[in-house]
Amino acid sequence: MKKVLLLLTVLFLMVACGGQAVAPEDEMAVPETAVATAEIVEEAAVESAEPTELILMSHDSFAISEEVLLAFEAEHNAKITLLPSGDTGAALNQAILAKDNPLADLFFGVDNTFLGRALDADIFEAYESPLLAEIDDALEQDGTHALLPVDYGDVCINYDKAWLAENGLDAPTSLRELADPTYAGLLVVENPALSSPGLAFMLATVSEFGTDGEYTFLDFWADLRANDVLVTNGWEDAYYGHFSVASEGERPFVVSYASSPPAEFIYADPPVAESPSASLVAPGMCFRQVEFVGILKGTEQRELAEIFVDYMLSQPFQEDIPLNMFVFPANQNAELPQAFTEWAQIPAEPASVDPEEIDAHRDEWLEAWTEIVLR
Repeated sequence: MKKVLLLLTVLFLMVACGGQAVAPEDEMAVPETAVATAEIVEEAAVESAEPTELILMSHDSFAISEEVLLAFEAEHNAKITLLPSGDTGAALNQAILAKDNPLADLFFGVDNTFLGRALDADIFEAYESPLLAEIDDALEQDGTHALLPVDYGDVCINYDKAWLAENGLDAPTSLRELADPTYAGLLVVENPALSSPGLAFMLATVSEFGTDGEYTFLDFWADLRANDVLVTNGWEDAYYGHFSVASEGERPFVVSYASSPPAEFIYADPPVAESPSASLVAPGMCFRQVEFVGILKGTEQRELAEIFVDYMLSQPFQEDIPLNMFVFPANQNAELPQAFTEWAQIPAEPASVDPEEIDAHRDEWLEAWTEIVLR
């Protein structure tokens, strides 16, 4: 501001003392030097403005390249502050509790397993981004546009290709086969009450077997328990503690993501010619998780928040997602890295459960699952 005042003073002195006499008919004319100096003053005012802070609240797994954020900050004179807040459920609960005094301007990480709860809490402002034209319609699960899809990932059973080959075992082609004695003691899963992929896999079984009838999802889980399924508290313990590809674990089947095989290929040490793992992607065996971003009600930076949502849905941001969060971009025009095109399998018919049904029955299903599997 001091710089601006100084330049204005210089301008005044130049006009008052340095200019020539002005003819009466030109009394309204502005000297060229004054115009040029005014432009300098305006540019200086813009350059001296402090960046506008925009706070993005998310789950702990949000990751994007620093240069992608810096590019946005430089273009819009902004400062993006990240606020990781635990897993998806914990982060969403914090946002709901703080609805009268929001902790951030935007929230990223609500997925379709929590979509109903998020919308019922009424903490988001609707925004129909023009970039939605580039997003797969199937991913847009909120017609109000309070939450916009950013990425998706398929939770599947991953398996150790070498282990199966060495033991002369074929990969199962349906969920029901996993309960066959052929696969006894070979599967590790995550507790759905504590783990996001664990919950997604349980929902795949709800979709496949239903909750009523002759053979329900709970019957399937009872069969898995009898078949010596191993349940861990979280993905990290399941994958790095017991999966035979990623550790010295003894289990060649694990609940993970269809994007895990590309990660195994990229980070293999020493390098490998192909990914050592693959996913079971037969119809109904995977559950598609979609993650959304929304503008929190009460933000004082609504315009900038909209611009950032557009940026998150644009190609530069979207193409940075796969190798940072190992999920797929929602923008159909985003190019995938080679490791994804070669080793990731996208299910043609992923399982799905209506978000409202999930919200209505999640606790009931989890309680019943716990009674059957962990009692």
